[in-house]
Amino acid sequence: MSPSQFSSAGEANISTTQLENGFIDSASLVNSEKAVHELLQQTPVHGTDDHLIEFSEALRTVAKALRRAAEGKASAQAEAAEWKRKYEIEKSRNQLLKQKGNSSGGHNGDSHCGCIESLGNGYTTNGHINRCCGKEGICCEEVLLDGEADPRNHNKMMRKASFKLSWMCKGEKSDQHKHDIVSFEKGDITTASRSSKQISLKWETPPQTVLVLTKPNSTTVRVLCADMVRWLREQKNLNIYVEQRVKEELLSNSCFFKFVETWGDDREFLDLHTKVDLVVTLGGDGTVLWAASMFKGPVPPIVPFSLGSLGFMTPFYSERYQECLDSVMKGPISITLRHRLQCRVIRDKAKHEYEAEEPILVLNEVTIDRGISSYLTNLECYCDSSFVTRVQGDGLILSTTSGSTAYSLAAGGSMVHPQVPGILFTPICPHSLSFRPLILPEHVTIRIQVPFNSRSPAWASFDGKDRKQLAAGDALVCSMAAWPVPTACLEDSTGDFLRSIQDGLHWNQRKTQSSDGLRDL
Repeated sequence: MSPSQFSSAGEANISTTQLENGFIDSASLVNSEKAVHELLQQTPVHGTDDHLIEFSEALRTVAKALRRAAEGKASAQAEAAEWKRKYEIEKSRNQLLKQKGNSSGGHNGDSHCGCIESLGNGYTTNGHINRCCGKEGICCEEVLLDGEADPRNHNKMMRKASFKLSWMCKGEKSDQHKHDIVSFEKGDITTASRSSKQISLKWETPPQTVLVLTKPNSTTVRVLCADMVRWLREQKNLNIYVEQRVKEELLSNSCFFKFVETWGDDREFLDLHTKVDLVVTLGGDGTVLWAASMFKGPVPPIVPFSLGSLGFMTPFYSERYQECLDSVMKGPISITLRHRLQCRVIRDKAKHEYEAEEPILVLNEVTIDRGISSYLTNLECYCDSSFVTRVQGDGLILSTTSGSTAYSLAAGGSMVHPQVPGILFTPICPHSLSFRPLILPEHVTIRIQVPFNSRSPAWASFDGKDRKQLAAGDALVCSMAAWPVPTACLEDSTGDFLRSIQDGLHWNQRKTQSSDGLRDL
């Protein structure tokens, strides 16, 4: 058997496609294989079938090396194409900003702070230059003037240089001033002392409207909901909003509940946050997730009552709902600000970032997995403008700190206090022993890309629902949303968190070790 027969049998032949899809040129690959065949044919093969087997194994090794080179070149070409697309997007954005700047007549000579505008793909470009607030912010705060010298220092050449510090804010408008975190004095940078107090909410005017959300298909919840709605109306004289399903259940029991309101079309549903002062949930953590998903923007304070199984986010007991609600409406109360992730799916066919699909807000996590495919997921991960890693395994979890005790914990991630601002980066059954979970800061933008040479598509699910397919070239962009979910605390955020992991997970609970010391005889 000749070497050319081995090649025709498909042992070292590699199929190729177009260059723009990220694969190697077929002509260069064929020339490489021919060169290998000519090199091997220079040495005649003599002997029995053992020599043919050795020759076949050597040719297979060469074919594998060529295949690895082809995959490497394909990955480089795919990344180059993606960078080219991002360059065109940034170029068009800069042109638009330049046109807006020219139309506005330019800027004066006052001091300004350069805010950074975040694009959907995780890269930043200079946006409009806002006037520095001066009083409220610390942007461009000059802390030591040039020429100012310490009078105690007689050496006039020894001067401490002056400098300015500014916050790199996301968006064209930002009021994120951090005087309470960093302070400046005589050119020295210090951090302020951390307060041990929790976040407190105090009502300036008493609540007038309450939204009651319930877990479906539960007789206990249905009875409790009727009692609570009656008490809120008779004792507190509040306006009550419920879902259409709950309203029908209440009216079927008694005509007393005619005062209960609900929403009609999608427009009223989107404007619900402008009418509701307080949200009461009767159920488990899933009911809290449903309540958070109803609000695409600002979320009213949520009072979650525990009527589920675990209850990491439901610290209130339904047996004492009157006492709890009375205390909440009087205030002040401790709250936990639970951060959410804003996720966008950008298809490969999209010409620019504005063609991304409607953003999805998640309170727990977004999961990218392989679905029903038998192949490992192949995902390229970027953090802002930096390449992080390539995920090869069952998938990846991007979780909030509130969702750290959910799917991320089951996949080996750490438990994190819900008020710690960060994004958990947790692999699912990675095909590498050194792939350990990460915790990234809140301000980063994470981009998960399905490469063009991926064997199969990936699937993304958001808080366990709304699954979307990610084909080759598609990307998922995640960043911290601007609207957290405020949940009321029974005591404070730290006490509620520790009690939830101790009661729900039985964290570090074991029998006390017996004493092994010497006993008196």
